[in-house]
Amino acid sequence: MSVISYLDARASGAVLSTDEQASINTSIATIRTRLNSYFGTALSEQLRFGSSTRGTILPRKMDQHSDIDYMIVFAQGGAVPQTYLDRLRRFAEQHYSTSDIKQSSPSVVLQLNHIKFDLVPALKAWGTTYQIPDGPSAWQYTNPNDFNGQLDTINQKELYKIKPMIRLLKFWNAEAGYVYDAYSLEKFVVGLSYYAVINIRDYLFTAFDNLYLDGEQTQWRKDKLKRAKDIIAEVRALERDGYPNLAEAEVKKLIPSV
Repeated sequence: MSVISYLDARASGAVLSTDEQASINTSIATIRTRLNSYFGTALSEQLRFGSSTRGTILPRKMDQHSDIDYMIVFAQGGAVPQTYLDRLRRFAEQHYSTSDIKQSSPSVVLQLNHIKFDLVPALKAWGTTYQIPDGPSAWQYTNPNDFNGQLDTINQKELYKIKPMIRLLKFWNAEAGYVYDAYSLEKFVVGLSYYAVINIRDYLFTAFDNLYLDGEQTQWRKDKLKRAKDIIAEVRALERDGYPNLAEAEVKKLIPSV
């Protein structure tokens, strides 16, 4: 097996299983029904967004922080975000009393056995733009799924290699202790140029070549990124010198097989 075929296989395996998808869909349907029953006409809309709608979410076995972003749009504004976060927390405590529940602005985090849900309160602004919490007392504007279109466009342009590459990159990030915020990582690689790149190896290595951390970042993050870049340099050297098996063994230090 070559570095390319190994990375292709790992990227193909970095997707939710049919059972995981079914469990998530069941949980979303249950949450939707319970929210409607609990809040009634106080809600105007519910929608799923984030990596689970983009095809870049990782299975829990590859990222313990994998979650489903779920927006709950309240019909009536006029209060600070903490008011709506408190309402969602009371809802979660009533319907999911045996689950782990905590606030992590801008959401209430609901930890179920198979997946974590980030319940995000929101107010409709206009069109597809919403307001979500920016801390406990201020709002920020967001268009929750506008990035999906950008990602789909570049993924198609780049031979459908961008989403698999992102999954591998996010797996490295999780294994390394979350050097980067996952969403920021996705946005960063979508903005890169991939000139004369045709396979998953070169897409992934190009992303790493361009990753950086400024001087204010903590040393452990810099060390993790440097180690990744050193591994890639060694893989390239081994391939150049005609040692494909050693190169594959080396790249497994970056993207483990289990």
